[in-house]
Amino acid sequence: MERNKEKWSQLWLRYEKKENYRDTELCKYYFIDGFKKEHPVIHNAIAEWKLGVRRMLDQVVEEVETGKAKKGLQITLTTDGTIKNGGYRVSEKEGLLRLEAVDESGVLYGVFHILRTIAQEKALAGCNELCNPANPIRIFNHWDNMDGSIERGYSGKSFFFEDAKILLNERTQDYARMVASIGINAVVINNVNVLAEASWLVTDRYLKELSAIADLFYGYGIKLFLCIDFAASITVGGMETADPFAAENIHWWEKVVKNIYDKIPNFGGFMIKADSEGRPGPFTYGRTQADGANMFGDILKPYGGIVIWRCFVYNCKQDWRDYKTDRARAGYDNFIETDGNYRENVILQIKNGPMDFQIREPISPLLGGLKKTNQMLEVQIAQEYTGHQIDVCYLIPMFKEILNFKTGCCKENDSVADIISGITFGQQNCGMAAVINTGNDKNWTGNDLAAANLYGFGRLAYNMNLSAEEIAEEWIRMTLSNDSEVVDKVKTILLQSRETYEKYTSPLGIGWMVVCHEHYGPSVDGYEYSPWGTYHRADHWGIGVDRTDKGTGYVRQYYEPNASMYNDIESCPEELLLFFHHVPYTYQLKTGKTLIQHIYDTHFEGVSEVEEMIASWESIRGKIAEEVYTLVRTRFDMQLANAKEWRDQVNSYFYRKSGIGDEKNRRIY
Repeated sequence: MERNKEKWSQLWLRYEKKENYRDTELCKYYFIDGFKKEHPVIHNAIAEWKLGVRRMLDQVVEEVETGKAKKGLQITLTTDGTIKNGGYRVSEKEGLLRLEAVDESGVLYGVFHILRTIAQEKALAGCNELCNPANPIRIFNHWDNMDGSIERGYSGKSFFFEDAKILLNERTQDYARMVASIGINAVVINNVNVLAEASWLVTDRYLKELSAIADLFYGYGIKLFLCIDFAASITVGGMETADPFAAENIHWWEKVVKNIYDKIPNFGGFMIKADSEGRPGPFTYGRTQADGANMFGDILKPYGGIVIWRCFVYNCKQDWRDYKTDRARAGYDNFIETDGNYRENVILQIKNGPMDFQIREPISPLLGGLKKTNQMLEVQIAQEYTGHQIDVCYLIPMFKEILNFKTGCCKENDSVADIISGITFGQQNCGMAAVINTGNDKNWTGNDLAAANLYGFGRLAYNMNLSAEEIAEEWIRMTLSNDSEVVDKVKTILLQSRETYEKYTSPLGIGWMVVCHEHYGPSVDGYEYSPWGTYHRADHWGIGVDRTDKGTGYVRQYYEPNASMYNDIESCPEELLLFFHHVPYTYQLKTGKTLIQHIYDTHFEGVSEVEEMIASWESIRGKIAEEVYTLVRTRFDMQLANAKEWRDQVNSYFYRKSGIGDEKNRRIY
């Protein structure tokens, strides 16, 4: 399974040679005890093991009969109750490296664990690690269109689709290897905003090719999912209605689903976006979201299929003059009353915040608000609002904040991590989803540093105890270099990047000051008078949206003590101050600065910090691949220009609004 490095990057699976690795003796031989070697997952695990060892340690791995090797890798099917499905234990004693698992996916993940250890030049001798997946479902959501374009894609075109055709080649396999190596076990390959051509994916026109992809994915422990058009029975089937209670609609979908599973027995299920941003849904027919989701759940149930139903349901035709209607309320208001009405194979996929992937938002109150319904956290690594994979913005610290948030839904195990892992409410159909950032660019993610988010999400979804620092260091060592200076400097860049991006863009949780639709670069009033419900309400007196008891009442969607904390301007976390309160420019923050001075200072600081990042990156030239260095350096030039434009537009805007000058007498246009 040799890979052509010239076609595309191998990312963290590049397996560079390790000249002085000490534990090579542990990797000379292997034998398998209890698993069938011909199983596709076991076959791929062994192929990866041989590839990694040959590349990194320059040795050919030999298979021996069970019990014959005194040194090497022993892969064992175990009944150890501490090891869960998809989990594994790696231990070493007297030269024998044991990999124990209860299923094939555990073997695959264990092999990648060992290769990850070698790639970082860490010791295998004496190891004893138990690893179990924290979340049952760990899924990537692609936004690929069948013409080859990618909605919100910043890394080239699709490697799944081109000119209404499905692509299946060596890159597809490398993608499967890549995502399996970080623990992803489900993938949605097409855009949730299903366009006309993609509606036909559920028909015989494409099922042969989809079956081949599903089989490839199966060999890496991955389930194939499809985004479908809620009204495909009309657009494709020629029906007169998509009413979830209509017999003809139900019957059409029953035939479609049976045909899919006849052709793709290991098919995962459907993802559906309904009643949102112009999409049809159950509300069209006077039904609830549960009614719509359950129709699909009932049809998929006999085949073991799952329905992932997105909670991104809101009115995108608001009147900006209306100060009571609040987009932030919409998700909770549209779903909370149906809690407990969903089938067991239906999962509600909930965005991390109540708006739409801003650099700073509070946690969606639906997470934990729903107590009787399967729920899955959705985050975005595609950087739609966080720099388009041009600006460096390492998002794993944000994801850690989200997972650690205490919802107050119960006395114990009330964090978002507890809820989505199934601990809190005893659920099995739950987990984490990410809107993904890949394309057919040679480096997969446009900016090489953006791959840290791709890698980091998978590692975090599998092991939520990992820190953002640990994940960053793993990624740097496997992708760029084990050199200590490279590790330290790139890790510093990554770990400060989210805060830096926040400083030079929108302050204190307000969000949305972006160029409309494109979402890159500043346009302070770009959405201010639009129907999208994304307002900052700045006037000559102050800025912010009043979501307190006296405003939209959004704060009351949270449990106590969070509701009261957000409601009171004194106790509200200042990083979210403007999300919850309309605040005077002269309001004094806990730092002693006024709000307006904070805005000025942070925007100047953000630009300075980008300049520091550039200097740090330049200092490691020669210690990383020149191609990577040059591309990232070019992106830094673009980021610096973007940061300066944000600084000057935002500071100028608020100086003109408030009439209050900068205390430090810096130039404001």
